[in-house]
Amino acid sequence: MSVPRSAEATAEERGEEILAVFDTAFGQLLAADPAAFQVKFRKMAASAFAFYRGTACLFYNDLGRERHGGPFLDERTGRVWIHGDLHAENFGTYMNSNGRLIFNVNDFDEAYVGPFTWDLKRLAASLALVGYTKALSDGQITGLVRICAAAYRERIHALAAGAKHDEVPPFTLDTAEGPLLDALRDARSLTRFSLLDSMTEIRDFERRFAPGGGSIELDAATRYKVLAAFDGYLETLPESSLTRPDSYRVKDVVGRRGIGIGSAGLPSYNILLEGNSDALENDVVIYMKQAQTPAVSRHIDDTTVREYFQHEGHRTVISQRALQDHADPWLGWTELDGTGQLVAEVSPYAVDLDWGDIDEPDEIAEVVADLGRATATMHGAADYESGHSLVPFSTERAIDAAIAADEDGFGEMLVEFAHRYGARARADHQIFVDLFRNGRIPGL
Repeated sequence: MSVPRSAEATAEERGEEILAVFDTAFGQLLAADPAAFQVKFRKMAASAFAFYRGTACLFYNDLGRERHGGPFLDERTGRVWIHGDLHAENFGTYMNSNGRLIFNVNDFDEAYVGPFTWDLKRLAASLALVGYTKALSDGQITGLVRICAAAYRERIHALAAGAKHDEVPPFTLDTAEGPLLDALRDARSLTRFSLLDSMTEIRDFERRFAPGGGSIELDAATRYKVLAAFDGYLETLPESSLTRPDSYRVKDVVGRRGIGIGSAGLPSYNILLEGNSDALENDVVIYMKQAQTPAVSRHIDDTTVREYFQHEGHRTVISQRALQDHADPWLGWTELDGTGQLVAEVSPYAVDLDWGDIDEPDEIAEVVADLGRATATMHGAADYESGHSLVPFSTERAIDAAIAADEDGFGEMLVEFAHRYGARARADHQIFVDLFRNGRIPGL
């Protein structure tokens, strides 16, 4: 496993390294909104997994020296579309542009172009952390990582060999099983009306955002800027999204401020739209959020990749469209005050994979295998057939050939990394908690 000197560093030295990485990744946002980071860091303090979720910046700082090579990496496999923050909780449901409920990878805020193994290592280490939380033995964790690696390898090989759609179908209500099917059924039981009821109210025969609940009323100048940015966003939508011109009539706008693990300090806005009919229950809520610099990009020396994107909002959307078949039809980008923004629907059909009740080793193993397959499908989708020129080759064939050169070594590489970085993350979590509770994080 490629973890630099920090693996042998003292807790004090590692603490200083963590603080330095945090300053680079979060410094400006933290200075602008310390209260949001108080919430973010308290959530991260809750568990080693929560800490791991919030520290992709630290993960890639540790992994970064692989950028000039590594097992299974060459000029192609080291330069594919990657998710950038692939861990065991970044999977869930969404309604695709064809109206199908799909279980797949989600949350593409960190997506970029880089080594395919970085996605798999981040996922493998997260599986080790999940296994530890479930009190699984080291041997059982080893088995889980091997299962994930084998499922990924099998699916990539099938895609590279030209498998037809019905041979490698997406996870839907017809094909998914176990907790994945449970998530899809939960998503199907949700309604747009319930989402609207939780966020809005009817005033003077028209729907408006309800006060409170984290909403921030905008002054006239800010509202004008947001609406101007919205007009720019419309130009980035595919023609197929424009089913009814009135769908884009703005009814209301409110501000919000991110306080989650991944969105702390990022200003955002919710926009209420008419929807596809005059009926009030068909209104749509979209969000406009300041896009962030992906942690992995700080460790990729590739000018072509960096210059391909107009800004971080553009990067996020283009990456998601490449990695996700039939993405959200409301997905687009814009600029606000010269900063890139991501725009997408607040979906009423989004349900994350819930690990809370997945406890039996056999059930965990089945889920882990499906996550490996979903990851392979994601990597295989994002290549020369995705409509973008940045990765002009078949990713599944390139990855398949790289793994074929050392079939056994592929799984064992991920097993070794999972155990070592899982232990590193658990130790880092304790160091972080001590730094935080003793007031040693600058700006808080």
